[in-house]
Amino acid sequence: MKITILPQGTLAIYEQIVNQLKNEIVTGGLKAGEALPSIRSLAAELGVSVITTKRAYEELEKEGLIRSVAGKGFYVCEYNTDYLREKQLMMLEKRLGEVIYEAKQAGVDCEELIEMVGALYRE
Repeated sequence: MKITILPQGTLAIYEQIVNQLKNEIVTGGLKAGEALPSIRSLAAELGVSVITTKRAYEELEKEGLIRSVAGKGFYVCEYNTDYLREKQLMMLEKRLGEVIYEAKQAGVDCEELIEMVGALYRE
């Protein structure tokens, strides 16, 4: 499992962790019943605060994607991949709407925006 944190990103660090773990679950990188790294080890690996990783795990637990087993750690739950994928698409649509609004405000036309997105996507 590879998590990349962008400190200058628009999302909070815990949200970046949550989103990347969700993606791992949707794509099958993390399977139901699989153990996650401990809060402390993930924090050390990512170079972030234990509080940040704890918040990310709490968010995932609240959504029913992972569960805590006392004294053993966190594990991936059984999940509905279609539902999770739909939630991800809804979040992406919302963020794209914000980007499109900003592009219109900046005078960027649709073709320019599509070109930018294409170039960034291929990177």
